[in-house]
Amino acid sequence: MAAMNRDRAEAPARRPVRSYVLREGRLTPAQRNALEKHWPRFGIEPPPGALDLAGVFGRDAAVVMEIGFGNGEVLAAMAAADPATDFLGLEVWRPGIGALLQKAAAEELSNLRIIRGDAAAVVSRNLAGAGLDRVMILFPDPWPKRRHHKRRLVQPAFIGALAQTLRDGGHLHLATDWPPYARAMRDAVAAAGLFTAAATERPAWRPLSRFERRARAQGRRVFNLLYEAGSAGRR
Repeated sequence: MAAMNRDRAEAPARRPVRSYVLREGRLTPAQRNALEKHWPRFGIEPPPGALDLAGVFGRDAAVVMEIGFGNGEVLAAMAAADPATDFLGLEVWRPGIGALLQKAAAEELSNLRIIRGDAAAVVSRNLAGAGLDRVMILFPDPWPKRRHHKRRLVQPAFIGALAQTLRDGGHLHLATDWPPYARAMRDAVAAAGLFTAAATERPAWRPLSRFERRARAQGRRVFNLLYEAGSAGRR
């Protein structure tokens, strides 16, 4: 029995299931330069505890966060169009981060910051109680094979963690062009029991990305799922 307990104690901890696989590809020279030159200005290293957003942005303002922003075109366009709001991007893909840093520097987007890190860890460790105005997860990897469904980002536990980041009346916006994932997203939000359905139409304030334009051109339906958070989300 003692040997068994020792074996258990010495066994490595299980790695958490991640919603991404890092296949970064090659950084372009411009992206690499942007990471080296502009990360100190726009990048945030996740702290061990709660992130002080007012301190990060130097003011108290509504904050919108996009998780998995890809090349950052939507987030940059929104930040440029709404300087009174602060925008936070969360991503692990370095080429995309480099591309967004280029845009942020070129357009002097002082209301934009970027975190590189695993979404589940950053949301639970750094953003609980942050009082975000809106969280967007647009076209996350659908992981279509059944054996990979455990990798999907939108799961009830993660939805519960997101509820802790939003203010009362804040919004969660999900979008996908994969019908089975749209159903799974609805089920995950319903299972969490912390949000009220708010809309199913694409909001006019969200810019069209190249990905979404291509999906439409190919005849694929885009599912927009918008929800409102209430006080039940922060019990």
